[in-house]
Amino acid sequence: MTAERWDPADRWNYGPYTDGPDPLAPPVDLRDALEAIGRDVMAGTSPRSALEELLRRGTERTQGLDDLTRRLWQRRSQLQRRNNLDGTLNEVRELLERALEAEKRALFPDPSDDARFREAQLDALPAGTAAQVNELASYDWRSEEAREAYQQIRDKLGQELMESRFQGMKQALEEMGPEDVERIRRMMADLNDLLLAHLRGDDTQEQFDAFMRNHGEFFPENPRTVQELVDALASRAAAAQRMMNSMSEQQRNELAELMANAFGDPRLAEQVSTLDANLRALRPGEDWTGSARMRGDNPLGMGEGAQAMQDLGELDALAEQLSQSYPGARLEDIDLDALQRQLGDEARVDARRLAELERELRRAGLLERTADGSLQLSPKALRRLGESALSDVLNQMRSRKGERDTASAGAAGEPTGATQAWQFGDTEAWDVSRTLRNAVLRTASTGGDRIAIEVPDVEVVETEQRARAAVALCVDTSWSMVQDDRWLPMKQTALALHQLITTRFRSDELQLITFGRQAATLDIGELTALEGVWEQGTNLHHALLLAHRHLRKHPGAKPVVLIVTDGEPTAHLEPDGEAVFHYPPLESTLRKTLSEVDMLAKMGASVTVFMLGEDERLAQFVDILARRGGGRVVNPNLDGLGSAVVDDYLRTRRARRVR
Repeated sequence: MTAERWDPADRWNYGPYTDGPDPLAPPVDLRDALEAIGRDVMAGTSPRSALEELLRRGTERTQGLDDLTRRLWQRRSQLQRRNNLDGTLNEVRELLERALEAEKRALFPDPSDDARFREAQLDALPAGTAAQVNELASYDWRSEEAREAYQQIRDKLGQELMESRFQGMKQALEEMGPEDVERIRRMMADLNDLLLAHLRGDDTQEQFDAFMRNHGEFFPENPRTVQELVDALASRAAAAQRMMNSMSEQQRNELAELMANAFGDPRLAEQVSTLDANLRALRPGEDWTGSARMRGDNPLGMGEGAQAMQDLGELDALAEQLSQSYPGARLEDIDLDALQRQLGDEARVDARRLAELERELRRAGLLERTADGSLQLSPKALRRLGESALSDVLNQMRSRKGERDTASAGAAGEPTGATQAWQFGDTEAWDVSRTLRNAVLRTASTGGDRIAIEVPDVEVVETEQRARAAVALCVDTSWSMVQDDRWLPMKQTALALHQLITTRFRSDELQLITFGRQAATLDIGELTALEGVWEQGTNLHHALLLAHRHLRKHPGAKPVVLIVTDGEPTAHLEPDGEAVFHYPPLESTLRKTLSEVDMLAKMGASVTVFMLGEDERLAQFVDILARRGGGRVVNPNLDGLGSAVVDDYLRTRRARRVR
């Protein structure tokens, strides 16, 4: 609500809030949007395409661009299937038939020669409605009913002509007298003078203001400048021209001929023709040559037909805006007022929400531009995706009974919130408040008057002691991982483990290693955005070499190697750096791979293989690998991959400190 003071007595008038965004509207919830974008990115879609796909799809409570576009085309189709442009011609024919029948009824009982002559005149009227109306312009009607019907033709043509060029004039034109017709003619003359002056470039704001003071009632749009006036008039005039273009040649010629009888004043049609010429010159970019097929049963008059054509043009413009396919497109480009006119209030709300969503994703720093101008997920977005992935993993693990972290004190641990009595050898920080409290209570209980801290008073902060680990997560990125829908679970697993280590076990060192034809080390952002590539080869040998190098950099840490793969090794790395691929695997490939497993075993590394799928040859190989390296094999389903990897990491890194 907004409040406006409306009288000197400090009273206030309350009404709907209209000045900018609603301050009470709930903030845009980015969680679902980010997860949707993250899933698409991890599945191999670029961040820009993922954002565009989200906006096309929409969210749970907001229609997307595709739904809004579909509704636009439905609305367009309905306009064309329900209506036709014969309304004015049909109405004029009906009024003309009524006038002729009434006149003949009045002449029939009259035996005079004048009556017979008049009947002969009526029988000799030329073919065609427009020709007959023009021929009867000077006819002296005997029947009052006939005279009124003919006058209705003139008024109808004038009303339709004006309404086809001036939107919102229908009610003002319904009851008009001769003085009103003259007022319209003067307005048209002044309007054309103003437009001609504007076309020459010698018009002034004072001239426009004077025109609006004299004729503002004809312009409900309330334009503030000549430019705004021209915009409104040109759009309507172009729609009227497209309506004429959409008629058959016979209909078009007949209607053009009838317009000479608008309000019984040929000068009005001449002024409209001049107006159209001026507007064409001022706005050549409007669509003056288009047309649309109207094939329904509902006849539209000229004013209604022009409005229908304007609606069709507005629908086409909205469809282009919603497509976002032109250079520099933004959701802020969507004309919300036009969308509301065509599809209603809810469509306006949905489009505004989508624009807010896109803007907030950028403002919140979840998407950022790289040096080459492309979009990528920001570190903040990756953290949020990691939180979501880890949360899903932990939810899966809740139903499984696992080991607890030790709660013993340790210098490298994290506070648990509890304290414990100091013992010889403890190096933890003192809990000062509890130590002083113990000294005060002890002194008071013994009746002492001087507080002194003694050894039994000291309490230290209890921490969780965790062994420091160096972790190498090796993930298979061969094409089979993409082909068998294992790509996304693999990335979600890496995100979850990365989030766990960087937030809970910060002293651990994680290295992410991918292996296809060759292996590579990636950061979490690069792995998240990694696209699947058609490439043959599963070079576990190269991955283990990189894992070995990572573990050697951290000699004091517990070595942990986690391998996620769906195929046996089919490639190895030669000393010159060339990757050799062969299927079935070469003996040299298997030998080199197992040799690296042996090296890791000598380091005391814990090696766990997460075997995806039921490949028999892979099962035989990982069984050998487990026996040689003293490791173990886990065969999780895709839904349980993340929880299996995280659970194994926690199991292998737990260590209990002995006092």
